[in-house]
Amino acid sequence: MTALHAATTGGAAAATATTAAEPAAGLVQSIDWLAIAPVVVPAAVALAVLVADLFATERTKRLLGWLSIAGLAAATALLLPLRAGDRSTFCLTGDPGACSYTADHFTLVIQFLVLAGALVTALLSVTAVREARMPDGEYWFLLLSSAAGAALLPASRDLATLIVALEVASLPAFALVGMRRGDRLSSEAALKFFLSSVTATAVSLFGISLVYAATGSLHLEQVADRLDHVPGQLDTLAMAGVALTLVGFAFKTAAVPFHFWVPDTYVGAPLPIAGYLSVIGKAVGFTGLILVTVIAFPAYSDIWGPALAVLAALTMTFGNAAAVRQDPARPHSAVRLLAWSSVGQAGYLLVPIAAAAYSGRDEIGATVAYALMYAAANLGAFAVAALVARTKPLHRIADYRGLYAERPAAALALAFFLLCLAGLPPGIIGLFAKVAVFGSAVDAGLGWLAVVMAANVVIALYYYLRWTALLFRAPEGAAEGAAGAAGARVRAPWPVTAAIAVTAAVSVLLSGAPQAVLRFASGTLFPH
Repeated sequence: MTALHAATTGGAAAATATTAAEPAAGLVQSIDWLAIAPVVVPAAVALAVLVADLFATERTKRLLGWLSIAGLAAATALLLPLRAGDRSTFCLTGDPGACSYTADHFTLVIQFLVLAGALVTALLSVTAVREARMPDGEYWFLLLSSAAGAALLPASRDLATLIVALEVASLPAFALVGMRRGDRLSSEAALKFFLSSVTATAVSLFGISLVYAATGSLHLEQVADRLDHVPGQLDTLAMAGVALTLVGFAFKTAAVPFHFWVPDTYVGAPLPIAGYLSVIGKAVGFTGLILVTVIAFPAYSDIWGPALAVLAALTMTFGNAAAVRQDPARPHSAVRLLAWSSVGQAGYLLVPIAAAAYSGRDEIGATVAYALMYAAANLGAFAVAALVARTKPLHRIADYRGLYAERPAAALALAFFLLCLAGLPPGIIGLFAKVAVFGSAVDAGLGWLAVVMAANVVIALYYYLRWTALLFRAPEGAAEGAAGAAGARVRAPWPVTAAIAVTAAVSVLLSGAPQAVLRFASGTLFPH
């Protein structure tokens, strides 16, 4: 009781000192509308879509999807005037350096990944919404709202804005997963996703409250400064806060043991939303982890560094082991393999963040470079899966046998995406990204983690190459050949074709200039 009283008294004293130092903390400077435009535009279009849906007829409701695509394209284009970076807004008048929103190089790269990924998801969704008879207005409103929250998160520079952005990105996603009304798998997936996410967020909020009690501030830079000089009686409180804060973001990254929602959620969700969660959902989680660890909690790197290293090893090993065990003939095996593959890839993405605890912030560039590669290749794989599912709705890996004979372009694109994810030529960007991640572990002195990663890369080759080889094998039997011919005669919707073409073109461009991508992503993301 004495220790608790001392901690409470110390936290109150810290808060009092903060108030004295920031007499005008409740006031903010004028808003930089250009800096926040990539977040405001999708949010505004989401509201416009919701209102327009009230007055639209059944025929005109199809236009809501194209309005949403135009909004996402405009938001992505608005990143160009910001490419110089270093713009901040919503800053405290008492401390102009403490801002809630910062559009720096790191922010713009992640916002591009999020908005471009949402744009590809929207292209895949145009046909899916109509064919599955999902409500147009609600679907597009939820997708745009989630994209706006995901775009806000990398710019957040205080813990309150960070959590709000995380929830704005997550809450619409729960509804999107369960959008297929009357589908038992969809409803079950949404419920599992919702309950596990809410629990993780509650734990993170509790951790943030402990951090605030110990520091008296929510702004990341101020938290970092005050954790360096936290009073001895508050040290345990601060350590607990740091550990608990990481839980919510670890859940979003699907790091083991917070991964259990992934396979069932991907299977139950509409395919475009499964692809969205695999890329944008992960981008949200990793961005949050980077911000809280590298900017806010460097004083406790001796706690989160080893923890994230262990999580990385467990995540890549468990994800790849589960992917290897997928039965190609089992229904939904293709989606489950992509789900478990995304868990394994999450392990690789965690490695540079853990390495940053030992060798500095520059290691974060490897995670960003890997995320760019993973986003293009994984969304492309889901786009091809959406195309194949039009004629083979069981989503089995076996359904891809002989795809080259039916749809040569789609088969070649999927093969290239899988080779990128595996890190094999001609998917050069995948190889370079893995080398960069491997190098960050070696530079940080995490030799054991580099060995674990190397072993997992070899394990992953098995299931990626098995699926790739299946694409070029002849279909079994005349019946399958006839089914393949029938599938070949079904014309692919042009939005799905466009999504495959865009992701394939981006993957090829990244593979053509891997060094440029790595230099771009590995630049100074944060001031030291």
